[in-house]
Amino acid sequence: MDIRDATTEDVDAIRRVAAASMRTSYDHAIDEETIAAAVDEWYSADRLTDALADDDSVFVVAVDSGSVVGFAQSEVAEGRESVGYLDWLHVVPDHRGGGIGSQLLARLKQELVVAGVDRLEGRVLEENQAGVSFYEEQGFSEVGTRTVEIHGETFEERVYTTFLEDTDSDPSGLVERAVDGRTVYVAYDESARGSEAPFFAVYLDEDRENPYGWMCGGDEGFDVAMDTMERLECNECGNRRKAARWDAAYL
Repeated sequence: MDIRDATTEDVDAIRRVAAASMRTSYDHAIDEETIAAAVDEWYSADRLTDALADDDSVFVVAVDSGSVVGFAQSEVAEGRESVGYLDWLHVVPDHRGGGIGSQLLARLKQELVVAGVDRLEGRVLEENQAGVSFYEEQGFSEVGTRTVEIHGETFEERVYTTFLEDTDSDPSGLVERAVDGRTVYVAYDESARGSEAPFFAVYLDEDRENPYGWMCGGDEGFDVAMDTMERLECNECGNRRKAARWDAAYL
């Protein structure tokens, strides 16, 4: 087994792996039309080529006997902390259970640490029990849940995070701040990808039961607007929440 950086010559193989992996993970919960649409949207040749050329992206593949059998990709966003978002992690069905996912994740973490990334965050639909178990087995901590709409249906996804190196962050992931004369708690381990920097969830209590809103990681400001589709925009610096891929990892 060889774990190496992906190249544009791997694009067709990556698409094949993604399609096979998603169908195995979700054919019990999501119809074939939706899965096919997701593959076409997120794993198009153009999108994969752009990801491979992106300096803020780490993209690795697992190769067995000359064939790509798995891949993982993380996009890096800079702010108060540097966050790697685990966008994709797929292994073909007949190679699962052999530790390939763990090897891909380990290689991804190594490259992210070299790039100065502080924390890795991933999301997985609750229907993907293998993905949920994988995050837990790899030492990630669950920090919240999100709802996501897929072709008119609403699904729940779990949010997981892990710190890649020792940092000055509070072990709980919360940092106390004062906003307009009141105390709020910024969850630096619970974020959303932005165009310029991450957005961090903000709560009114340390138990994270009462949301306050979001803080922009670009200017650390709290003047962040959110519409009914949960799109975020910082009214001060213009940082915007990017469109989210549904389900960050498929195993």
